[in-house]
Amino acid sequence: MFKKISALTLVAATLATSSFAMAKESLIERINQKGVITVGTEGTYAPFTYHDESGKLTGYDVEVTRAVAEKLGVKVEFKETNWDSMLAGLKAERFDLVANQVALTTPERQATFDKSEAYNWSGAVLAAPKESKITAPEQVKGLRAAQSLTSNYGELAKKYEAVLVPVDGLAQSIKVIETKRADVTFNDSLAVLDYLKKNPKADLAIVWQSADKVGAGLVANKGNQEALAKIDAAIVELQKEGTLKKLGEQFFGQDVSVK
Repeated sequence: MFKKISALTLVAATLATSSFAMAKESLIERINQKGVITVGTEGTYAPFTYHDESGKLTGYDVEVTRAVAEKLGVKVEFKETNWDSMLAGLKAERFDLVANQVALTTPERQATFDKSEAYNWSGAVLAAPKESKITAPEQVKGLRAAQSLTSNYGELAKKYEAVLVPVDGLAQSIKVIETKRADVTFNDSLAVLDYLKKNPKADLAIVWQSADKVGAGLVANKGNQEALAKIDAAIVELQKEGTLKKLGEQFFGQDVSVK
């Protein structure tokens, strides 16, 4: 009996060790072994990540990620999640990367995550109803700003002392403004321009635009320098061969891969 129990214990320990090793397989190991990488994305933030009329997940960030995966020789599995829990999910290793128009603009994020080479450049805008008298971000102090609380733009609204109205993304921000539950929203220039292009009758206008542009890229946890080096090389190659330009023209009508 003792020998049987010992044997069973040994098997269980071996399986546990094996499972732990599999769970701890690193991103660079999966890349080198031509495995599957998992990528967090919203799926609701057009034109970066959204579902087309057929229900397919697409968008600029999604297609860039697919092109990078093809260069690396790996398969990509997207895991859709709300933005406010996305970086927490990355930190908890629920996925390997995030592709969601992300720029690491705060010291807290820079201390926890690393970003690949930029694959697009854009700036912040402030949007408000067309009849609004607002012309500068300093004027939003005390006003209601519809924002994703953990986004770069939520931080920008806090900086200018707006009262934050929590939302899940740009589409909800605009709906909240249209129903008079918020006054303004800070967001990405490319996303807002895309919305206005598709909804010309919307009661929304860009009232201010930042002169500064930031680069968005694939985001990983710290400690993945070797994997990010390979991802960077793939992005540079996609830039040189014109793939990023082509994708920019497809989703924005212009090349957004240059600053």
